[in-house]
Amino acid sequence: MSQRLDYLKETPSQTAGPYVHIGCTPNFAEISGVFETDLGSGPLVNDKTRGERITIRGRVIDGTGTPLRDALVEIWQADSDGLYNSRNETRGSADPNFAGWGRCPSDMTTGEFVFHTIKPGRVPFRENDPRPMAPHILFWIVARGINIGLQTRMYFSDEEAANAEDPMLSRIEHRVRVPTLIGKREGDTVLFDIHLQGDKETIFFDM
Repeated sequence: MSQRLDYLKETPSQTAGPYVHIGCTPNFAEISGVFETDLGSGPLVNDKTRGERITIRGRVIDGTGTPLRDALVEIWQADSDGLYNSRNETRGSADPNFAGWGRCPSDMTTGEFVFHTIKPGRVPFRENDPRPMAPHILFWIVARGINIGLQTRMYFSDEEAANAEDPMLSRIEHRVRVPTLIGKREGDTVLFDIHLQGDKETIFFDM
């Protein structure tokens, strides 16, 4: 007799509420004694990390054009050689001096998030599709009113040729929306605002 697999039910999603910073980054919210440090708040790089240093600055903006002050943003990315700091990485060993993941709450005054990281290398599109994707960083966003975390990507404005042949970007039907995924490079800084609604709504991925 086959085993029934429907005895575990999916947990209903709930809004993150106005307490994202309190629950996930209590030290940032000036609540001490919960965690020694907030998860993901440590540096992504150190003085031995390989690759080009960059700083990502942006805001999560709602449909009225107002930056959210209670958003939480995470990034996931490959190292400068295009390898992930993950036990599932089978193509080689990632840079041990690069975390590959970080978390930043939006500033409670300006709504800005900031990451000090490196520009990632190119990675294959899929395991069975070795076409290289353009350098990009994965973003996950949660905030009050968002029931399920939103996922998007940031590509780089100084990678026009790689962006043009990127197999993910090429799948986007409405080409006028592609710029919502492009971070604007200004020296060592990359500017990337995430718009939840409106004319500039960022493309979000079902992943």
